[in-house]
Amino acid sequence: MMSLRFKLILSMLFKQCPNVLGKIGQYEECAFITPGVGQFRPGPSAQPLTGEPGKLEHVDEDRVEIMVSDQGDKVQLKDAINHLKAVHPYEEVAYDVCRLEDV
Repeated sequence: MMSLRFKLILSMLFKQCPNVLGKIGQYEECAFITPGVGQFRPGPSAQPLTGEPGKLEHVDEDRVEIMVSDQGDKVQLKDAINHLKAVHPYEEVAYDVCRLEDV
């Protein structure tokens, strides 16, 4: 089975970034981290970690980019996303997944 590589991109408070993710070869806990400001307006029935429903909120966050190596069946990718969701403090977890290609 062919090995696949993905980049998992998420926004969160850096101190809560899962340290079991981001392995590249013999290196662990590899990540590219960029500080930024997240923005959201919780809906009426939302239970936000910070802010109030109906009010625009701005939060200092970090954009975290990590590599996920997969054996081709996306089990490792799904495990990484499930781990992220389990430790992420937000009610709704926003993330992007990009498949990386060798060129």
